[in-house]
Amino acid sequence: MPDNPFLQRFDQLPTTLPIFPLTGAIVMPGGILPLNIFEPRYLNMVRDAMRTEQLIGMIQPKQENSEQGLYDIGCAARITQYGESIDGRLEIVLTGICRFRNKEELSSTRGYRIIAPDWSAFEIDYQVHEEHSETLVNRLKAALKVYFQTNSFETDWGLLNQLPTAELINNLVGSLPFKSEDKQMLLEANNQKNLLDHLIALLLSSRETNKTEPEPLH
Repeated sequence: MPDNPFLQRFDQLPTTLPIFPLTGAIVMPGGILPLNIFEPRYLNMVRDAMRTEQLIGMIQPKQENSEQGLYDIGCAARITQYGESIDGRLEIVLTGICRFRNKEELSSTRGYRIIAPDWSAFEIDYQVHEEHSETLVNRLKAALKVYFQTNSFETDWGLLNQLPTAELINNLVGSLPFKSEDKQMLLEANNQKNLLDHLIALLLSSRETNKTEPEPLH
């Protein structure tokens, strides 16, 4: 993760964290997630976060439309853009900082849920990752081309080819309509190579017939 003068150091991450359980909403360390906040409890959460560390924990429910059973692992994100609308909504952008394990849920009087996060397994999220090999990056872009063609998606390949690989991966994980359990698998990958291997497999799984490895995108 690049240096950021506003970012907490790993040893400064808080012992309590407000959480926003939302199916299909994944933010990766270094990735971004725009949110439109309108429920009173989450308006409270954002306002409270802005007065403290500006951190919110994004975590998925195990069942759609249910906030009770949560996955064990989520990602804390910093509010890096904040805007108010005249109809009472908050429009924010979160930037992923570090994953956490949900150690314990705590009592709350503000309507939103609070947990005690365990950060200990995820100091790797603060490390600058080595660039992937050109071969692996070409495999990713080839698989992405297959995925877009299969699903009739249009994109600006010139823009995608300019993105650093880590930024491209984070944006794909956050924005593509994968199943919630598949997004969770990507979030929980224990290193960058496993993450990329899982992502390529998911992209290629959308292809039901032609099994030939796609040509690299140039």
